[in-house]
Amino acid sequence: MASPTGARLHWWGTVLYPAVLVAVFLGGQLLLKLAGVPRGLEASLAALPAVAALLFSLPVRLRRSWGELHPWRRLGVQGPWPKVLKTLLRGLLKALLLLLLVAAGLALAGQLSWQPRLTAPVVINSLALGLGVGFAEELLFRGWLLGELGLLIGPQRALWLQAGLFSLVHTRFNLPPLLLAGLLVGLLLLGLALGLQRRADGQLLWGAIGLHGGLVGGWFLLLQGLVAINPAAPPWLMGPDNPIGGALGWLGLALLLLVRRRWW
Repeated sequence: MASPTGARLHWWGTVLYPAVLVAVFLGGQLLLKLAGVPRGLEASLAALPAVAALLFSLPVRLRRSWGELHPWRRLGVQGPWPKVLKTLLRGLLKALLLLLLVAAGLALAGQLSWQPRLTAPVVINSLALGLGVGFAEELLFRGWLLGELGLLIGPQRALWLQAGLFSLVHTRFNLPPLLLAGLLVGLLLLGLALGLQRRADGQLLWGAIGLHGGLVGGWFLLLQGLVAINPAAPPWLMGPDNPIGGALGWLGLALLLLVRRRWW
């Protein structure tokens, strides 16, 4: 299927490309398991060759399939440094506000207590987690996938489809039906918010990286270094394991989407 811009795209290639990256990741996990690497480190270490494959292959794919001469600029990675920094900080600020909303809601419900226990390893891990997950996943979902789907089916349908795929990929299907539905909707809202963030930033990716990475790293920092949450906190409020699938997460993301309504 040729896009209106002259790109040579086919649905089978759009499906096969991430499948190969997943195969690299799962194959790395299997090799590490056979090598006796501790279970908790398998995923983190296996992600390194998968991310390396992503970084190497993406510009090649954009040149060959999209007909793009400046792939990193098209993906939203390259741009004027003042604007890159501004969008990144804006995304981090939004993540901070969302986390504060969740923490305040849990505190008012009597489900959160202040227990500061920050250490250097916790801070370093939160930074690494936020930067690694934020950059890699945004490059894949809001950089490549949103752009490629936009060429295939148009930008508006692409916005919804990438959010739906993002939700399905991140959902744990062993959850009870109501919790599963809550998590699916929460992740869908997050995928939409991240896609709209890129639109609002003039297609730069760094605002979405800051928002996504700030949420992941910030939540880790809260739980491991600043607060304790009641294990019996109601799932409808807290969500399963993280607030994205609960009422507080829905509220924060809905407010964020409302702010971004002009970019629909």
